[in-house]
Amino acid sequence: MTAGGDPAETQAERQMRFLYGLRSRGVTDTRVLTAMEKIDRGLFVRGHFAERAYDDMPLPIACGQTISQPSVVGLMTQAANIQPRDTILEVGTGSGYQAAILSLLGRRIYTVDRHRRLVRDASEVFQALGLVNITAFTADGSFGLPDQAPFDRIIVTAAAEDPPGPLLAQLKIGGIMVVPVGQSDTVQSLIKVTRGMSGYDYEELRTVRFVPLIEGLGTE
Repeated sequence: MTAGGDPAETQAERQMRFLYGLRSRGVTDTRVLTAMEKIDRGLFVRGHFAERAYDDMPLPIACGQTISQPSVVGLMTQAANIQPRDTILEVGTGSGYQAAILSLLGRRIYTVDRHRRLVRDASEVFQALGLVNITAFTADGSFGLPDQAPFDRIIVTAAAEDPPGPLLAQLKIGGIMVVPVGQSDTVQSLIKVTRGMSGYDYEELRTVRFVPLIEGLGTE
């Protein structure tokens, strides 16, 4: 059954509706749209929410986490301005959907999540799709991956009260980090951080709502 429970909607119609929704919400970068057209969100949503996979809404996944709504994934990816030779760190693997899209845009993707189950499930989808440039780790993402740093781009898919210092330090000069910032129980702001020779420039993009960035490893 297709998104919204309409059995008459064809795959082509569903894809057109999906891409139109992205464009109407500000995702206009051709490379980002092409990547999101190629990566089927339905592969990352399981259980009885699967029929909503192509709607522009966040959905629950395992371990009390969510898969972000497609338009927010697109806007974050667009803001990162990923180049073909970029090495990217994603903090918060979740379903793996964001990392899969990044894999079509950059050279090397490192993704970390505090929940071992999420990393395992996402890795299975990456392997099935042949996305060989993604390396997934179970780790405390708030500290980044010092052994692989520095990174051209960092995308954080959980909200911190402030951009985490260890992640800022792992960003290359000229690099970009996109991170939701704010208290977990209030409206958050999506921030674009660009590292310059003399410091960091901050640009507020839009309001968002993400699960909180939590230190330590999960129990699952």
